[in-house]
Amino acid sequence: MSRLRLGMIGLGMASAPHARSLLDLADRVEVVAAYSPTPARREAFAKSYGLPVGDDPAAIFDDRGIDAVLILTPPNTHLDLVRRAAASGKHILLEKPLETSLGRAEALVAAAEEAKVKLGMVLQHRFRPTGAALAEMVSSGRLGTVVSASARLNNWRPQDYYDQPGRGTKARDGGGVLLTQAIHTLDLLIAVAGAPDEVTAYAVTSPVHRMETEDLVAGAMRFDNGAIGSVTATTAAYPGHPDAIDIIGTKGMARLEGTRLSAAFHDGSEYQLEDEAPGGGTGADPMAFSHQHHRAVLSDFLDAVATGREPKVSGREALKVHRLIEALLASSESGKPRKVQC
Repeated sequence: MSRLRLGMIGLGMASAPHARSLLDLADRVEVVAAYSPTPARREAFAKSYGLPVGDDPAAIFDDRGIDAVLILTPPNTHLDLVRRAAASGKHILLEKPLETSLGRAEALVAAAEEAKVKLGMVLQHRFRPTGAALAEMVSSGRLGTVVSASARLNNWRPQDYYDQPGRGTKARDGGGVLLTQAIHTLDLLIAVAGAPDEVTAYAVTSPVHRMETEDLVAGAMRFDNGAIGSVTATTAAYPGHPDAIDIIGTKGMARLEGTRLSAAFHDGSEYQLEDEAPGGGTGADPMAFSHQHHRAVLSDFLDAVATGREPKVSGREALKVHRLIEALLASSESGKPRKVQC
């Protein structure tokens, strides 16, 4: 099988787990060129990973021999870059989030669909074995009818994280803790329990940080089957703690916390599963985690392109978590419950 030829756009801190994944899958994918507008970043990337770099993004988009692009740039650049890639007939693997607003995210997904190119999203928590096991527990009825589904994210980011130009601003990032950090946990919650029907939330900037957008969120959720739950998310929880998802059913309860899934059932049985990939990224170093799940994202994307199926987390699938985040923030702004768009 021939290797997929790929171009990379963006060589910031998010490029490290992707580069390692590309090297692991070198028998399936060839990096033709990796671009950053910063010469020092190009030089450092080439030195670290031995992958070719280029100084002109147009060369990547115009090269008909390149099959796909991996886009790792700030959120506010995604729509334009995806449109360029789609117009040139290239498949796209895009780092989360889709874009800075729901409207721009929807336009981005539409651009890829109209061009009939694959659009995969880097929401790697969907590829945790523990997450897959939890989803199977719910879908198979092992937990019974779900009566509560909740998510918690207690990350820590020091002030110098937000002192970086554009970090945590509406203009560049589109938001704070929800769109940048909690999107992973919320996306996995949706994969397990479905999206809630209605939310009520408070989103604030705590005294811990000087930043434009929210670093602390608390919300309540109601699902269409009558189940309720909560979502809490922050980057003010020193020194950082594992994220968690709790599912309570009529036959038992399951908790996915960090790398461990545990469940206890009313019939007296129990279940334990540990993810072999080391956890991390919850504290001051947001990149302190294994690249194993990124590799799984890339492998799934390669399979999708090769077979013609949709990626496991397509652009349209990723819109679900964007609509949840939009509703949480809108509820906080209005002081009223908000419906989550279907």
